[in-house]
Amino acid sequence: MSDEKLIAMFCSEDERAIIETERKYGRLLYGIARNIVGAQDAEEIVNDSLLAAWKSIPEARPASLLGYLGSIVRRKALNLHKKQTALKRGSFKLEPLEELNDCIPSPSNVEESLGAKELARLIDGWLDTLDLQDRALFIKRYWEHRPVKELAKELGVSPGRAAKRLYMLRNRLREYLDKEGY
Repeated sequence: MSDEKLIAMFCSEDERAIIETERKYGRLLYGIARNIVGAQDAEEIVNDSLLAAWKSIPEARPASLLGYLGSIVRRKALNLHKKQTALKRGSFKLEPLEELNDCIPSPSNVEESLGAKELARLIDGWLDTLDLQDRALFIKRYWEHRPVKELAKELGVSPGRAAKRLYMLRNRLREYLDKEGY
């Protein structure tokens, strides 16, 4: 079923929209949540996200349904992870996001300089310069929070080689952002 039809179903409050959306994107959304909070909480995150989509899509009318749903799942999973981590250790650390600290300034600096939307535009532009495999690798690691070992297996390389490739991509991002005056 097309995304346009699914969005129309959400807008007309057709309950089948949730079932069809879960059928089409459930595995991917579950995978994003699982990579952040683990399998135990992933199903609840996806269900909560589909409910949030049910409430927000008629007003939002997203251009990309998968991107919209992925953002909701990711945000909910990160919030839960932050809450769980704060309760357990008193701090919030997420390895894939920490890897980007050298490339992207802290949130307060982002707001002061160009703003989060400008940063997103720059990163989108940089992603467009990458070949398909590098773009997929970067997105799977830093948006889906997939483990390096899993990505290495997909690529058919050692984890060390995958980590080096990610390191090189982060350096290229840093250079690109520097060149753009960020």
